[in-house]
Amino acid sequence: MELRETILAALKQAMKDRDADRLSTLRLINAAIKDRDIALRGEGREDGVDDNEVLGILGKMVKQRQESARAYEEGGRIDLAEQERKEIGYIEDFLPRQLTDEEVARAVDKAITSVGATSIRDMGKVMGALKAQYTGQMDFGAVGPVVKARLG
Repeated sequence: MELRETILAALKQAMKDRDADRLSTLRLINAAIKDRDIALRGEGREDGVDDNEVLGILGKMVKQRQESARAYEEGGRIDLAEQERKEIGYIEDFLPRQLTDEEVARAVDKAITSVGATSIRDMGKVMGALKAQYTGQMDFGAVGPVVKARLG
């Protein structure tokens, strides 16, 4: 089943279960996907987003909520931070398992070898290869410095 269909099925189930928190988060996910569909139609892509793009959207949503939770904690709003963390859990239900640090290191080494990277100038190629294969499985903001250290 396509990821988008899985999300819609979960949304319907949340409605049946009267799970307001989960339903709210799933509606936000659905809206973000539809927004991206509309943007792509404007660029001439009528087929809309694919599973990799949905994973990218979900990853971005998790990152936004992590930043919000940190800001709420710093502001002393623990209740709002907890709500953000709960939403992260609902979103992560649709993401593949995150790679461990060792798995990330192996993936970086493999990507460097596969694209034939030799210097920091090849960082874009390496990151492109990683994004093509590991979207939703690693935090590319954290992986960038690892790639830079290996190439530098």
